[in-house]
Amino acid sequence: MTLLDDHFAGKQAPGIKPKKATGAAPAYFSAWDLHAYYGESYIVQGVSFDVREGEILALLGRNGAGKTSTLRAIARMDDPQLTHGEVWLDHQALHDMQSYQAARCGVGLVPEDRRIIPGLTVQENLELSQIAEPKGWSIERIYDHFPRLAERRSQEAVTMSGGEQQMLAVARILARDIKLLLLDEPYEGLAPVIVQEIERILEGVKELGMTTIIVEQNAIAALHLADRAVILDMGEVVFDGSAQEVLDNAELRQEYLAI
Repeated sequence: MTLLDDHFAGKQAPGIKPKKATGAAPAYFSAWDLHAYYGESYIVQGVSFDVREGEILALLGRNGAGKTSTLRAIARMDDPQLTHGEVWLDHQALHDMQSYQAARCGVGLVPEDRRIIPGLTVQENLELSQIAEPKGWSIERIYDHFPRLAERRSQEAVTMSGGEQQMLAVARILARDIKLLLLDEPYEGLAPVIVQEIERILEGVKELGMTTIIVEQNAIAALHLADRAVILDMGEVVFDGSAQEVLDNAELRQEYLAI
């Protein structure tokens, strides 16, 4: 039983979706009954949600709700440890894979710390990430969508501003021709004018049909970008519905997002 079950006195909470039925076909992306631990700490407690192809989903919640842990479990990172559940992308099971195998199947995670490679230029960072024969995202196409990176292609990447490094982190993932883009706090530490530029880039990526899950403390910005929202509280899903529903529900935002 979720916290919203208690809140609504035993009635099913608006937006909550049932668990996967046995034998049900997965959506384009599906996380089913994920349970994950950091050591002995039980962080992700039965998280389930679907994402349609080309959709942006905002994964929201207060600090410590389990958002980043869920994202990393989807990407099959070593931490947290996924102990139960299923992860599917484009009808392919990822839950028994290592992170490099999930990456080869089209999962691209942009972590909060960006992990730009020191000593390499912008161009070299992109070339290192690019597959041998890209189907869609050639480096020149990336420069068309990220003109600021094109201007700095010969600059050592770690000497750029935080916003420019965030652009590179997103562009570097797109260079791998991924199917699912996972963004962990893409606006963290950025000036408002740079946040607006990152939003513009993500809106452009959305128009191109990229399936995306975004974790972001700036919930209002994420909700304006997203089609749907999932809210976590204490490692559980307490809301699954449209982004507009959250924007329109002040009580829900205050209770679970403190906004």
